Amino acid sequence: MAVNEDEFLIKRKFIIKLGKALHKFGTPAYRLESHLRNVAATLGLEGYFLITPTTMTFVLQRENDQEYNHIARVKPGELDLGSLARCDELVDELTTGQRDLNDAMARLQDIESRPNPYGALLSGSAFTAAAAAFAMLMQTSWNDVLWSALLGLMVYGFVYLAERSPRTSEMLEPLSAIACGVLACLIAVLDAGINIPVVILSGLIIFVPGLALTIGLSELAARDLISGTARVMDAMMLLFKLYFGAVLGMAIGKALVGPVVYLEPAALPDWAPWGSVPVLSMALVIVFKARLKDAFWGILAGAIAFSVAALAGKYFGNSISVFFGALAVGLYASLYSRWMNAPASIALLQGIVILVPGSKSYIGLNAMITGEMMLKQTHLGSQVFLIFMSLVAGLIFANVLMPPRRTL
Repeated sequence: MAVNEDEFLIKRKFIIKLGKALHKFGTPAYRLESHLRNVAATLGLEGYFLITPTTMTFVLQRENDQEYNHIARVKPGELDLGSLARCDELVDELTTGQRDLNDAMARLQDIESRPNPYGALLSGSAFTAAAAAFAMLMQTSWNDVLWSALLGLMVYGFVYLAERSPRTSEMLEPLSAIACGVLACLIAVLDAGINIPVVILSGLIIFVPGLALTIGLSELAARDLISGTARVMDAMMLLFKLYFGAVLGMAIGKALVGPVVYLEPAALPDWAPWGSVPVLSMALVIVFKARLKDAFWGILAGAIAFSVAALAGKYFGNSISVFFGALAVGLYASLYSRWMNAPASIALLQGIVILVPGSKSYIGLNAMITGEMMLKQTHLGSQVFLIFMSLVAGLIFANVLMPPRRTL
């Protein structure tokens, strides 16, 4: 009986530690709950789980109906696709007998304590490239691409400080937005061809919570109402903080330099959006900390999502075309999971992020508050709604047509 009790203790410790680790690495609630149920069943336990962005509830039962409850307060996780893949491999090794529970616990601790595999230099380059690529995707001008890259690099400077200072971490997003607003106004004195709001948005694009909104809506569609509602509201608050910081920064900048004149420069060539997608996808590999051996598949996911959506846009319109992009990348992610025996999330998230309308949410918020359009786009409110619904519907259809064999 003592042996059984000790075995139950180590099993529940492993499940709880695994759940907290996967939550920390940004796993959506409905996927995490399903994965933990499967792991518990593999270990001979019956598990019930309730996951939200800030709380985790574990209920574990043995054959004799002995029940163990554990509730934990956690912080919302951030995407770490490399650690997510390593945790998935660890569970496979445990279930196939390659590791015992004690060894698996030690390996899990090692995964959690791993530093950023890409270091500060590559991470800073990724922020810079992502900002420049997004400006290209918006088809603005080479002036905006250049200055967006500079703002992206500055934003990474704040991220670097936040990783080492809890006080900076608490105000990271609005502080970055304020700094981008001030610097963009100062740059406008030197370069009259800069579109200040677009450059600010491009510099902050890594923070804009389009992916978080999509995940939240997907959780709501999966009837995970508590987690979905909490994630959507958290994403909306982040969007508000970014927008307020940008407005405050522009106000400070204009108070320092006075009114600036905007001279519209030559637009980017038609090939610019196509060239921006691989650059943005490569940058996201580093930002999401994906493993190098998974990098190609993530970049390919971005190319598939953008290409299919662009092709469908010629026949169905820009909003509905996102449904076909999401459907294609959802099917591709399921195939990738079967081919590589890896979590579908690795390919899925890097593809979906190309389609999410986070930037349009920001632009629509600006239009609603100021009445001014940052870009020549109309009916943004209905576009954002349709794009989000198209994304969620595409992912649901892909899941029905080809269910992934793995829960992550």
